[in-house]
Amino acid sequence: MPIAVVTDSTAYLPAGYAAQYAVRTVPLHVSVDGAAAVDEPDFGPGDLARAFDRKHRVTTAGATPQELAQAYQDALDGGADGVIAVHLSRQLSGTWDAARLAAREVDPERVRIVDSRSTAMGLGFSVLAAADAAKSGAALTEVEQVAASTAERTTTLFSVQTLEYLRRGGRIGTAAAVLGTALAIKPLLHVHDGRIDALEKVRTTTRAMARLLEISLRAADSRAAIAVHHLAAPERAERLAGQIRAELGDSVDCVVSEVGAVIGAHIGPGAVGVVVLPNGWRSDA
Repeated sequence: MPIAVVTDSTAYLPAGYAAQYAVRTVPLHVSVDGAAAVDEPDFGPGDLARAFDRKHRVTTAGATPQELAQAYQDALDGGADGVIAVHLSRQLSGTWDAARLAAREVDPERVRIVDSRSTAMGLGFSVLAAADAAKSGAALTEVEQVAASTAERTTTLFSVQTLEYLRRGGRIGTAAAVLGTALAIKPLLHVHDGRIDALEKVRTTTRAMARLLEISLRAADSRAAIAVHHLAAPERAERLAGQIRAELGDSVDCVVSEVGAVIGAHIGPGAVGVVVLPNGWRSDA
């Protein structure tokens, strides 16, 4: 394709989509107890669960400017006229800043960086929309605009069993985490302007799942693309996806996937989330 699309490993694209749309993916990194970091794809959800069970400390790190620059340069060397790099929110990771440095090093005119202001399929839908536009022959600026406008239309919601993992990673304040734990609250959170913010406070997991369904249905339409994510909660995720499909019908594209270790390390086991993109991401939708 004349325009190459690059993202990072927290997009969690459905199986086969990266190959189908020629999306290049740069891995983020995971470390256990301060050991040498490994690429996220080499440390799966099962590895993360075992680390949690054994009380190990799991930390994450973004992609480096060198890693990103190599991916952008490889795309140009492979024949691309330009590169659109769509990455997770700059408020959640240093990867976006690293991407800006990498773009300046490689070619700031031909490498454009888009902040998805989200992660998981909140990022992934923007990536797929950009790749779909590139596949249809869109020019660099148009592909960039498609990625940015898709990000603006995306709603990302999730529920966690505890705020402790977000507190450890500095993604939510200590006071809020302690309060949530003390009151046994199962908070509903959302990604707002690129940051993780509280949306609602509920007392039980059952109520949290019911509210995820209600809010997701309100955000969706009959042509929406929806992703249900989870970490070590497949039954709840599949049940929620089934309820969404039953309400919206077969025309809605709803996928279920487990998040990887980078996002999983911050949300903890039992988390379930929903990403909604009204009207979908395909240009022919």
